[in-house]
Amino acid sequence: MFKQGIQKRAFSKVYKNYVNGQWVAPAGPGVYPVVNPATQDVLGLVPQTSEAEFNAIVANSKEVQKEWREVSVPARVRMMLKYQDLLKANAGDIAKCISDEHGKSVLDAQGDIFRGYEVVEHACSMTSLGMGETMENVARNVDIYSYRAPLGVCAGVAPFNFPAMIPLWMYPLSITLGNTYVLKPSEKVPETTEILINLLEQSGVPAGVVNVVHGGKDTVT
Repeated sequence: MFKQGIQKRAFSKVYKNYVNGQWVAPAGPGVYPVVNPATQDVLGLVPQTSEAEFNAIVANSKEVQKEWREVSVPARVRMMLKYQDLLKANAGDIAKCISDEHGKSVLDAQGDIFRGYEVVEHACSMTSLGMGETMENVARNVDIYSYRAPLGVCAGVAPFNFPAMIPLWMYPLSITLGNTYVLKPSEKVPETTEILINLLEQSGVPAGVVNVVHGGKDTVT
């Protein structure tokens, strides 16, 4: 249902979930309009994902994580090296997208992206960041050691105010350590997430490592 005051102009698309490497249309209709704040044009509609669809996405993430955690840390890091390069190469297009759907200036949007790929660059140090610790003789005949191990399926609910930065704070570090990730972007700024995920696919990250689920507060709760 369109909010009062929003012009019912032709919109370009109904957004889809990203499931196991494919953009998949949810069963429900598009219900959340994506509005350009400057023109009040409706750019698209974001669907409300059903509970059954959400559970299936999580189940896919669980299954994929069994194999993803066995991929070597250096191999995962090489994907992040490629990803940060792609983010930088496409920063102009991403900034334009953020400006259109969020309303912030292109210059501000560029800062949004920069703070995001700084974290991707940090994830490229996971061969060191992921190390554990050891200590001998903490007590008589007692040594200790620790490992950093993936948790499994992680999830993030991203707000609308930083469409690139905050999602990029979430999944790059998580997946580089061997987790899989379910990302729920804000229903107000879905296009930016779509670009980020398409670039992630180009970086070589396997299908299902990051899945995207759309919707409003019902998806969160």
